[in-house]
Amino acid sequence: MDSRKGRRIAVLSEALSQHRILHIKNAAEILGVSEMTVRRDVSANADQFAFLGGHIVAAVEAENDPYEISKAADSHAAAKRQVCTQAIDYIHHDDTVFFDCGTTLPYLVDLLPDQIHITAICYAMNVADRLTRKPNVRLVMLGGLYHPASASFSGATGLEMLDQLVINVAFLSAAGVDARRGATCAHFHEAEIKKKAMSRARKNILLADSSKIGKLKPAFFSDMKSFDVVITENGMNDFD
Repeated sequence: MDSRKGRRIAVLSEALSQHRILHIKNAAEILGVSEMTVRRDVSANADQFAFLGGHIVAAVEAENDPYEISKAADSHAAAKRQVCTQAIDYIHHDDTVFFDCGTTLPYLVDLLPDQIHITAICYAMNVADRLTRKPNVRLVMLGGLYHPASASFSGATGLEMLDQLVINVAFLSAAGVDARRGATCAHFHEAEIKKKAMSRARKNILLADSSKIGKLKPAFFSDMKSFDVVITENGMNDFD
């Protein structure tokens, strides 16, 4: 390994020890190289690093990732983008907006105009990473225990913070949507946060591509009538 590459690997390792997860673009900026060079370095050092969607994590983190968020991020990507294209009109200037975890919400954040001023609330690293790139977004990050499986946080501190907030619109994601059994997710810590956010929001909007319809996951968080709007890539859906 040449000295320049060795230095890059050392710097990347140190950055991950501090941040735990890095977007490839941010890693390239830290290292002062192209994203392609970062991708080559990561691929050539699979014993140290791994890709998690558009992010880099330590290899040990990826090994402990049963949810495989990186694969989910690429699954039904076009449908998720279409869902979010329809949802963006529900965000207005000076709104306080809750962004759920998962692999759909980053597409919604990407659609935010740079000039819009909002307060954004989230609890997932992949969503927060996108929000930090928006110049007029004031970000409230709900902290607590980090869950690598979903790149999200949970804990009493985050729930208590939600109690202090009033939310104009909450965008929720679900791993399963069923007309009778409601909206469900894979991880129980997510369900608690989703419920609290919904209770604090004026409008609750569920974003779910059609691959989620008819599926059930173990953690229930809402019946369908509690959503003001349900959006799939095919438009608004009525589950009454």
